[in-house]
Amino acid sequence: MSIKRQKYLRLTLTYLVILAMFAIIIYPLLWIVGSSFNPGQSLSGSSIIPENATLAHYKELFDTNQSAYLYWYWNSLKVSVLTMLFTVILVSLTAYSFSRYRFIGRKNSLMTFLILQMIPNFAALIAIFILALLTGLLDTHLGLILVYVGGAIPMNTWLMKGYLDTIPKELDESAKMDGAGHLRIFFQIVMPLATPIIAVVALFAFIAPFGDFILARILLRTEEKYTLAVGLYDMVAKQFGAEFTTFAAGAVLIAVPIAILFLSFQKYFVSGLTAGGTKG
Repeated sequence: MSIKRQKYLRLTLTYLVILAMFAIIIYPLLWIVGSSFNPGQSLSGSSIIPENATLAHYKELFDTNQSAYLYWYWNSLKVSVLTMLFTVILVSLTAYSFSRYRFIGRKNSLMTFLILQMIPNFAALIAIFILALLTGLLDTHLGLILVYVGGAIPMNTWLMKGYLDTIPKELDESAKMDGAGHLRIFFQIVMPLATPIIAVVALFAFIAPFGDFILARILLRTEEKYTLAVGLYDMVAKQFGAEFTTFAAGAVLIAVPIAILFLSFQKYFVSGLTAGGTKG
């Protein structure tokens, strides 16, 4: 077999694999979008391309007399945005400390963070529930935010520290010679250069709580405080009258803020991840 034919064969196989993966990913998405426009509430008669498309399910979601969807949406946005802000602030300070300073217990602390990031939050559901109960944070958004922020710190600290290690320390030393303090160096020199990794951490910190179900289901008890994942599950888990097509419409709208945030941070995403993973 000639070299030209081998290259052609490899290229063909590559495109076939890409097309297969694209089909696997896009097929369920098309079903969800198509189901959201199908009349009725059952999925048995739904199709990807509905014959009698309707916006009734979307109208029902925005009707506060019929659905609490807007309240759930607002709760999810509030929890996700606050989690993102607190995570970025705490992770930036923590990662900067580990990257620029040498102190007793530094290596052990980094190793602890490495171990903690291997343990998902839901592995400690009982402990989290009891802690929230004892502190009076059960059925509160504050308790949920604190759990999300605490769970996001270990992994994102390692990610941001790796990026900050790539920023030359000579910049810090030059600023110190000019009389700059630690906070000024942090805010005016290091953080502007770390914009790509900050965008990555912000995106991760927003997406995780926005789509989380398990922790929110454990901690939130009243319907008015539900987030989207819990509210939509409650919509289809009813014993009678499960609203599957309305659920599909609600699921489609979940992607809107995530897509907007991803497109806004897209130019930073690749550089933040690659640079953060090159040096530990």
